[in-house]
Amino acid sequence: MQDMADVQNRENLQNRENLQNQENLQNQENLQDMKKLQDMKKTADKISALKNRFEISFPRLENRDDLLFVIAAEQHAVPFITWLRDMESYTHLVFFTAVDFIEDGLFQLTYMLHNYQLHHDIAVLVMISRDEPVMESIHHLWPHAATYQQELFEMYGIEFPGSPRLYEDFALEGWQDIPPMRREFDTRAYSEETYFPRPGRKTFDTVEYMKEQLYPGEAESW
Repeated sequence: MQDMADVQNRENLQNRENLQNQENLQNQENLQDMKKLQDMKKTADKISALKNRFEISFPRLENRDDLLFVIAAEQHAVPFITWLRDMESYTHLVFFTAVDFIEDGLFQLTYMLHNYQLHHDIAVLVMISRDEPVMESIHHLWPHAATYQQELFEMYGIEFPGSPRLYEDFALEGWQDIPPMRREFDTRAYSEETYFPRPGRKTFDTVEYMKEQLYPGEAESW
């Protein structure tokens, strides 16, 4: 009986220790989340103080605790991005892409920057005209940005003056049509005009098809 009581006591003690460890871990995670929020708020406050200088604003978007969206005016975007890199340690260009808002006559450029010290991301959004899509290059800030810009020129027709290899074929060798990621590009029409037409697929009843193909001599007796 004493042995059973000792085992039960050890189990109870272990359970209490496990619960305490879980609580400690949860408390640590909560503290980390609070610190992220505090650090992000400090960064947002610094950016807000420069609102007039860079003509920036904050869109009403549902953000992660470690992600901040900022809209920057076209003419101030690269100086603002440079400030984030050099003064706030957002030193990594995670990606650089575009969205076609054809209804508004605009392209939205998105520069995603990462701060390794704070483990934060900032997405800088810049609206430019679809009619004359030209944007200042950032290849002098990050050399690999030239590859993103080469792709954006080929897929959307957005020019980045001075960007290396901008007019060289990237993925579409010998492409003569309008940039294929622009929303007025008709993918179906292009396919029908460019590629040899193929007949549609035939549909078979699975059971009947197996009878005929696998057991042709026995199909009639089934």
